[in-house]
Amino acid sequence: MAVAKILLYYVFTPLADPDAVRLWQRDLAGSLGLRGRILISKDGLNGTLGGEMGALKRYVRKTRDYPAFKHIDFKWSTGGGLDATGASLDFPKLSVKVRDEIVSFGAPGELAVDVAGVVGGGTKLTPEALHELIAERGDDVVFFDGRNALEAAIGRFRDAVVPDVETTRDFVAELDSGRYDELKGKPVVTYCTGGIRCEVLSSLMTSRGFREVYQLEGGIARYGERFGDDGLWEGSLYVFDRRGSVDFSDHAAVIGACVACGTATNRTANCANASCDAEFVRCDRCTDATCPAHAPSAVE
Repeated sequence: MAVAKILLYYVFTPLADPDAVRLWQRDLAGSLGLRGRILISKDGLNGTLGGEMGALKRYVRKTRDYPAFKHIDFKWSTGGGLDATGASLDFPKLSVKVRDEIVSFGAPGELAVDVAGVVGGGTKLTPEALHELIAERGDDVVFFDGRNALEAAIGRFRDAVVPDVETTRDFVAELDSGRYDELKGKPVVTYCTGGIRCEVLSSLMTSRGFREVYQLEGGIARYGERFGDDGLWEGSLYVFDRRGSVDFSDHAAVIGACVACGTATNRTANCANASCDAEFVRCDRCTDATCPAHAPSAVE
């Protein structure tokens, strides 16, 4: 029986010819019937692909044959199903593009990458090492969410600092605002979905005077594999495909609240106003709800 899976992966490494890599990756993923998104830049590769498990395993083997990608950490999760052709139901198509950044902070000139990865980033912590740091330093440790505020609304580490950002591009201005200067002398652990955003975020923080910066290796996805909902994580993990979110156990906390009625939910949806593409936390019952900007009280 065919099994639907999703791969989440990235690698920071110098690439001399990103467009050649794009053509190879497009042909490889396409020949295997995979769907999803792959971004390539001079600094590396970033992808999320869905499809049949056997096809994804072949993709992993072929991609690791390329020396620069030999040590990519592929994270696996359960997909939402396959259509009659065996293609993933979680993604509408395959997209493979070259960009200035493989994760869009809007600061390509600040990122330095060598064969070992990002230069000047935070110290990487495995999930186990994170717990050791907490045991040693206690409440001095600050979790710093490297995702947007919507993602954090349905799941985050306990007592985390959640910057009020809508996109990754907002982080540079947020860090430069001075709002977090009081954290510059504390141990700060950055975290994100799979680890890629924190590779860049931790380097941006270090260059701005944060003296003890860590990043959760493998991100929330790897932490959830190890500790599920029996550690420091609370809620659901927002994902950028048709699943919407994933839970790590059958006893995941529900910490999101519907903006329309306040009901506890881990569901997000787009604004019911046809002219608006804003996404927000919304329960299954409030299907006609609009985002706060288009709520009746906001437009009267």
